[in-house]
Amino acid sequence: MSGGRQPRLPRPRRRRHPAAPQTQAQGQARARSRSRPVSRRVSRRAVSRVAAAGRHALPRLRMVLGVATLAALVCGMLLDGYLHAEVGNDARVHSSYHAYDVPHRVRTGGPVLTFDDHGRPTGHRIPARTIALTFDDGPDPRWTPKILKVLREHDVPGTFFVLGQMVVRNPSLVRRIRADGHEIGVHTFTHADLAYQDSDRVDRELAQSQLALAGAAGVNSSLFRAPYASTLGALDDRTWPVQRYLGDRGYISAFIDVDSRDWQRPTVERIVRNATPAAGKGAAVLFHDAGGDRSRTVRALGTYIERMKAKGYTFTTVTGALGAEAAVHPVDGARVWQGRALIWAAALTQIAMPWLAWLLAVVGLAVLARLLMMVVLAWWHRRARDRRRFTWGRAVDEPVSVIVPAYNEKECIANTVRSLAASTHPIEILVVDDGSTDGTADIAQALDLPNVRVLRQENAGKAAALNRGIAEARFDLIVMMDGDTVFEPGTVRELIRPFADPGIGAVAGNAKVGNRAGLIGAWQHVEYVMGFNLDRRMYDLLRCMPTIPGAIGAFRRRALLDVGGMSADTLAEDTDVTIALHRAGWRVVYQDSARAWTEAPGTLGQLWRQRYRWSYGTMQALWKHRRSLVDRGPSGRFGRVGMPLVVLFQVVAPLCAPLIDLFTLYGAVFIDPVKALLAWSALMLAQLLGAAYAFRLDGERYRPLLALPLQQIAYRQLMYVVLLHSCVTAASGALLPWQKLRRTGEVDSPRTPAPKAVR
Repeated sequence: MSGGRQPRLPRPRRRRHPAAPQTQAQGQARARSRSRPVSRRVSRRAVSRVAAAGRHALPRLRMVLGVATLAALVCGMLLDGYLHAEVGNDARVHSSYHAYDVPHRVRTGGPVLTFDDHGRPTGHRIPARTIALTFDDGPDPRWTPKILKVLREHDVPGTFFVLGQMVVRNPSLVRRIRADGHEIGVHTFTHADLAYQDSDRVDRELAQSQLALAGAAGVNSSLFRAPYASTLGALDDRTWPVQRYLGDRGYISAFIDVDSRDWQRPTVERIVRNATPAAGKGAAVLFHDAGGDRSRTVRALGTYIERMKAKGYTFTTVTGALGAEAAVHPVDGARVWQGRALIWAAALTQIAMPWLAWLLAVVGLAVLARLLMMVVLAWWHRRARDRRRFTWGRAVDEPVSVIVPAYNEKECIANTVRSLAASTHPIEILVVDDGSTDGTADIAQALDLPNVRVLRQENAGKAAALNRGIAEARFDLIVMMDGDTVFEPGTVRELIRPFADPGIGAVAGNAKVGNRAGLIGAWQHVEYVMGFNLDRRMYDLLRCMPTIPGAIGAFRRRALLDVGGMSADTLAEDTDVTIALHRAGWRVVYQDSARAWTEAPGTLGQLWRQRYRWSYGTMQALWKHRRSLVDRGPSGRFGRVGMPLVVLFQVVAPLCAPLIDLFTLYGAVFIDPVKALLAWSALMLAQLLGAAYAFRLDGERYRPLLALPLQQIAYRQLMYVVLLHSCVTAASGALLPWQKLRRTGEVDSPRTPAPKAVR
């Protein structure tokens, strides 16, 4: 192979690092600004400062939007859970207790209890041959309309003691109850036994129930029946203080004389007999229009009404039986609108929750399917590479040009260059200093190592630095790496072995986290081994590798020339060029034995900025190459195989992944904590086993996997906000500059033998 210089690539237009590509209009505007008077330029700078402030505010706005979306989702799930079950699932029901403090005349009085202005109680009886039909626990969309139909057919009124959570979920039924002339009473919001609740909880149950009634029908009610209440004779020293508290707030408490016991689901005839009072006596009779299968209640109700009418009974409401004023009264103003807001929010959650549950199932299956596919294909990949007959072809001994783009890498550049100089393969090293202001180029020059050239240029961006290196490179095989990365002595030799196959245009190496001591480093270590290198084995077999990592990648010069070199169109120039190579017909493979040690972000802020740039750049690259979806040949293959996998597993699935944790919390709080945690643990175990296999393939110790559960809890939420932030940025068309991460230089070069000279 000739060692002479190759034709240089066209140099990209210079622009200040780290700015976005300059458009023609921007260039013309700058030219015009230079021709204006000084006073005009001063005014323009003032406007630019305002615009810059707006650009700084926009990322904060996008971050707030991401957090607000997650918070809205959490609030919606909490509201939905509260409307279907009590928070904490407090299902306690108090047992029999002594009744020393309950007045005897109350215990032997009628089923309606009132208190006068001085707190004195009075029990009111239902008049003889009068029945007040009462229905608890509704309104229910299945059974309440059927009960209303029976009452309408027999021209009989009833009193419905409604649950606030049922009112919010079925507001139209409350309006229908009112329109049919029936009475409405309050039965708390969540059906909690008030004997176990403090005064704040009691007030909350009452206030939320009244708010629901105001929003549903524009009314409030002073008629109340406590959950699990029966006759006044059942009052004891646990429930009596609650009744006095309610009386102080002006509520009329309704108890029962006769219980149909339909909640036990007896026969229709048994329900009728249970609901029949002693001969000639009046009674408040208990039925239920919700809380389970009430088909027997519906059938028994018509028979019961006909029999009681035949015996000379009349039917009325609870307050109607006492000749009292109606307990239901209209409300208006802010209270009504607050109630409507509650009902609208509940309606939104009832629409959204089934879709979210369906989406959760899809995401869960996608996560498990991806994990299974990665493990199976990684095993297949390893098995294929370990076969004795496997070979890339002839040994690749030709020298290599290694390009190191550097921008303010004073902490790392010395370690990077020293590790390259120790390579066991003949190489030349090109450090392209992209306008550093911290002396990076001087540090590299001062090392005085053989085969090292330091190229200086004005600040123009990473893509421009790489293209400068490609143009100056002496050899046809080119390795690219980052300025914060170190190679092992045999890395370059291993990395270029696949080039024995002339159809291979690029090779992705095995990037590993060098600073993995802390928790954030351990998280990224697990992610690199499992999320990057394991899935690269999968993409390698499918021949749709989406990204050659910037930390370690090798290219044929001819392949780079075919795609026009490194592009500055996106922030993810590594993904951009990889997809371009696929579309040009070149094969891209993964070489796991070629290892590079890179310095990962050490703080959450730096990690945020890096992943934000990665995710946004990936979206830019996918959009740039969207035509591959309809192309033919190699381009179409990547578009219809690789691109959907990238969109599904790198955008959609991480964006929806927090649903796993949110629904786990939802299930633990509102449904069954044991089942919810078992389901989450099963998914975690599957991911742990997949990660363990990935660590085994890479020869890593398993100890960092102890950080995996916390990574899944915290890291998922971070990636969700990052991706949502990126999606908003992409949708708004905003330009995102390169973001320089602070380096420490803690990833040192390995101790290696002396370098080989390039001949």
